[in-house]
Amino acid sequence: MRIAVVDIGTNSTRLLVADVDPQAGTLTELDRRSTVTRLGVGVDRTGRLSDEGMARVFAALDVYAEAIDELGAEQRIAVLTSATRDAENGPQFTERVSTGYGLRARTIPGEEEARLSFLGATSQRDAHDPRAIVVLDIGGGSTEFIVGRGHEVGFHVSTQIGVVRLSERHLHDDPPTADQLAALAADAREGFAGAIPAEVRGGVDAMIAVAGTATSMAAIDQALEPYDPRRVDGYVISLDACRAIGARLAAVPESERRHTPGLHPDRAPTIVAGSILIAEAMSAFGLAAAEVSEHDILHGVALDAASTP
Repeated sequence: MRIAVVDIGTNSTRLLVADVDPQAGTLTELDRRSTVTRLGVGVDRTGRLSDEGMARVFAALDVYAEAIDELGAEQRIAVLTSATRDAENGPQFTERVSTGYGLRARTIPGEEEARLSFLGATSQRDAHDPRAIVVLDIGGGSTEFIVGRGHEVGFHVSTQIGVVRLSERHLHDDPPTADQLAALAADAREGFAGAIPAEVRGGVDAMIAVAGTATSMAAIDQALEPYDPRRVDGYVISLDACRAIGARLAAVPESERRHTPGLHPDRAPTIVAGSILIAEAMSAFGLAAAEVSEHDILHGVALDAASTP
């Protein structure tokens, strides 16, 4: 079954077109794209999606629609997450995505976002792995933590902590001041600790980090030019490396940050917050490293759609 999935997030709009075998639970990628569209800029302050942010998403969808048509996807799905959930005009935007692009579009709650991210992240793994794994999905407006063993979820939570939301809230100078960085880290630390019970944090053996912040950190740590998903998928990044990268990027203005090897220039405005969030997430679970995965909610939505009658 050929399935197209569009993930419209707070910071980026992404596409996956894949052939999915529902019996085997396997997926073969045919096309995958990501565009930084910054839909959620200003939502934390205004409570609305801006006309400029929506226009950037529509421009990306214009391009994606051609690719979906060319590949002849049988199912065409769009999931919208944190920014659209939080925005007063989110329902109207979702309807425009659905009617304008022939996509089965819906805004999903944080709990479903967590479940689908876990499904994608663990789909290639041994279902009998006895370890307790936490899947970390840092987004623009929210961060999801999903804990489970094998392919079964035992705990999940969606927090209102994301790279766009916290950048807007705390980082007001370029480069940010030490006090601003400390305030952002404290906000994330307190939010994570309050959302995840101590017994859950203490019972995890390893972390899998998915989505743009994690893959960017893996690419920066390896100075990948150009980006190579084969070298990012499965890469283990340490807590020390995340802190060192974050300190290096926070010390320079955004204009200089945009030229960092391994970093897509459009992620320069949010990567400082991202480096802090991934480090605080590891620290919350007492982990010294995380494995980065290219398999995320896009894969989870495709697998879930293929297995649903």
